[in-house]
Amino acid sequence: MPELPEVEIVKRSLQKSVYLRKILKVKVNNRNLRYKVDKNFEKKLKGKKILNISRKAKYITISLDNYTFFCIHLGMSGTLHIVKNKFENKKTNLSFYHSPVLGKKHNHLIFYFKDFKIIYNDPRRFGFIKIFENKRTFNNYFSRNGCEPLSKNLNLEYLKKKLNLSKKNIKNVLLDQKIISGIGNIYASEILFHSKIRPNRLVNSLNQKEISNIIISTKFILNKAIRKGGSSIRDFKNSDGNTGSFQNEFKVYNKEKENCPNSSCKNKIKKLNISNRSTFYCNICQK
Repeated sequence: MPELPEVEIVKRSLQKSVYLRKILKVKVNNRNLRYKVDKNFEKKLKGKKILNISRKAKYITISLDNYTFFCIHLGMSGTLHIVKNKFENKKTNLSFYHSPVLGKKHNHLIFYFKDFKIIYNDPRRFGFIKIFENKRTFNNYFSRNGCEPLSKNLNLEYLKKKLNLSKKNIKNVLLDQKIISGIGNIYASEILFHSKIRPNRLVNSLNQKEISNIIISTKFILNKAIRKGGSSIRDFKNSDGNTGSFQNEFKVYNKEKENCPNSSCKNKIKKLNISNRSTFYCNICQK
């Protein structure tokens, strides 16, 4: 599943393509995504201009000139593709997940613009698209999210308060979207290695310096991943010809039994299952 950096890359790609562009029409080939697509979705978007594209946690959010909003969640396998009208572009994927080429199946929604179209493809259909009639319902929907990890709101005061209310381990806290929004399994392992904290540490055992280190590491790892174009897992270029390369920077994720990346450490990376998720760490460097 794409995490915050990958969704941020998709958002930035969309900004370059659709900002202030008018949606000529929408075609829904399949409403049966994770949540059923609104029966009037096509009518509500037809002829509307896109005023803003942003990201909230792992959601892409889009505001229109009729004061409505809609969001896209890519789920496990969702991708957005830009297909230009006048010539064939082989690499269409706006992100770095799954195939760079648009498949012939599972193209559930098509957004038509003057010179191109944006296609939502999702083989597993765990993603969804939701429309909001006004800003109040839009804000209410996202009020359940925790703070954005790259914002100034993720600070020592905020995280200490949240940890004081929790009996979880720190890995599960990082994955709790009601505390910090946008972090998934890959980046949680990388953040905890960078902050030198074991993933199964209970949060009530963390001191103030360790909490500060988690905040610093979170911002550092996520910003670095965005600069590197996100994590492809599979190596290929997107529609702009760029390659997501942060997977080459992984220190521990999916590196079980490999040498610890710290040159002074002779230990091997270990794998631990926490809440049925694979977690990778060094039991020497992480305390």
